Amino acid sequence: MTTGTSFPAKADWFVVLPDTDAVAALAARVRPGAVRQIHHASGRPWLLGRWPSHGLTTAACGRTRLCVLGQHAVTEQDALRAARTGSVEAAEHLARTWPGSHHLLVSSGGTTLARGTVSGVRALFTATAPGTGGAGVAADRADVLADLLDADLDERRLAVHLLSPGILHPLTAHTVWRGVDVVPGDHRLTLDAHGRARVSRCWSPPPADLPLAEGARLVRDRLADAVAVRVTGGESVSADLGGVDSTAVVCTAARTGTKITAYTAAIHDVMGDDVTYARRTAEALDTLEHLVVPATAVPLTFDRVDALDDALDTPSPYAVNRHRRMYIIERAAERGTTVHLSGMGGDELFSGAAAHVHGLLRRHPAAGWRHARGFVSRHRWSRREAVRQLLDGRSYGAWLQQVADDLTLPQPPLSVPLFTWGIPPRLPPWATGDAVGAVRDLVREQAAEAQPLGTGHGAHRELATIRTLARFARHVQQMSEPLGITFAAPYYDDLLIEAALAVRPEERVTPWRYKPLLEHAMRGVVPDTSRHRTTKAHAAFEEETGLRRHRSSLLALWEHSRLSDLGLIDAEVVRDWCRRPLAADLESALLHATVGCETWLRSRERSTCPADRAPTDTGDVPA
Repeated sequence: MTTGTSFPAKADWFVVLPDTDAVAALAARVRPGAVRQIHHASGRPWLLGRWPSHGLTTAACGRTRLCVLGQHAVTEQDALRAARTGSVEAAEHLARTWPGSHHLLVSSGGTTLARGTVSGVRALFTATAPGTGGAGVAADRADVLADLLDADLDERRLAVHLLSPGILHPLTAHTVWRGVDVVPGDHRLTLDAHGRARVSRCWSPPPADLPLAEGARLVRDRLADAVAVRVTGGESVSADLGGVDSTAVVCTAARTGTKITAYTAAIHDVMGDDVTYARRTAEALDTLEHLVVPATAVPLTFDRVDALDDALDTPSPYAVNRHRRMYIIERAAERGTTVHLSGMGGDELFSGAAAHVHGLLRRHPAAGWRHARGFVSRHRWSRREAVRQLLDGRSYGAWLQQVADDLTLPQPPLSVPLFTWGIPPRLPPWATGDAVGAVRDLVREQAAEAQPLGTGHGAHRELATIRTLARFARHVQQMSEPLGITFAAPYYDDLLIEAALAVRPEERVTPWRYKPLLEHAMRGVVPDTSRHRTTKAHAAFEEETGLRRHRSSLLALWEHSRLSDLGLIDAEVVRDWCRRPLAADLESALLHATVGCETWLRSRERSTCPADRAPTDTGDVPA
């Protein structure tokens, strides 16, 4: 190993080291780039990196050290109570009751425990450090760990990120580096006294047996706790105020008495009604300053995609909308905001998956067929295909085998129902034969052993979607960090996910009501004029117009394409595609994943900086 390495400029990150001298050389390599460090009780380095001081709570008891890092309201007394439990397992069990979104890190008697969140917003990655006798190391960013260990890019794994849609458990959660692995959100990482790593399951979905009314009370309480964690510390708070999910977050925050600046982005579609409902909501809230951003001010999709330089740790299809998403956050930063609230994650919890009907049909046939007919009618799905899917009893592994076979077929039309394990992802027409072969082999390898994330099609689809889309929230947070803003998406908090998934799916997900669980939960919180809303704005105009207006930027991406250099795409084919008029619903969406990969590869070339400062040594964690 060399004596130093590079780390993402202005990014927050941390590395977790086991309590052993075997990683001393690795610690020396990390230290020049770290701004902060915390020691094991033995005095060996434990945590090194760059993180905001306001997100850290620590405690010590005997040989136990405990750190909570992220968005939370854990006090030193809370942390000390967990540290006094006497074991890393007991401390972890108590920490599960803490609201918010945070990493839990525990060192006790030579054993080190690290855990992120179920959604993956607080991610964790691990690798075996060379030259240490098999000692493991962890980090909250995959790129930091890869750079630290000089890990090579895995072109096969990168090819997986060309899939559209990019929801394919477990492959789309894997990192793009050889030897660097993700710790799934429902697992913990344990490093023993010799540094040997073990990943074990620590979370399972709750029984889905709560009636709607009871679940609504739990969701309301959990959302109140989650929002309070972010807004009661005296920060300057801003928020998105658009659909029903963000409206619930804003109204919940307003009940704390916190002064909030809410932003609503108008869209060009005259049928888009976010502004109308937002104004109704704002009129009912005394502590809210409401700002409407004209549609003409908000960047369109594909804006300046050839010049993106965000230091993201994984490729992101969100790149095509980077400037749309960040426009409001950047305006909020200019006005001094330190916390920005979002409704991201609400669709996954409250719209849910119609695929629950597949299981309902087997438990309660009459109710199952009634729900099936309702969904087919509402979405104008093919009845023949709906019956075929509902009677399909294939395992998840068998479904993956079919996905592998069909990778290059056209994307399914919108008339295809959503009752299976997932939407079959496709590779774009510009994927090379090598890319197709690599992805097909990886999918088939997983088909032999992969298990669904939940019992039944519906539970699996919801959890797989949560894990995938939560990465977008991570990416927005990573883009917000250089602005000094904490981006908060409370719907991805563990306790809130558990509360929503505990409700009977046939009551939470129905074809006859729009997000009934959230509507019920927000009685007395959201004004009725907004709570009963049944519409959702879409930005198809912004995408189709953006493609035309920013076609030159898009075409510039494929000049000296990095993906082409790796042999994963045919640049001429994708250029031809970009010159065509494309529909936003299916055709231009195929570009999102490829643009995300290409911009990420380019930004990697210029987003790292040499380590040039010594860490602030916090020494032992204070008791």
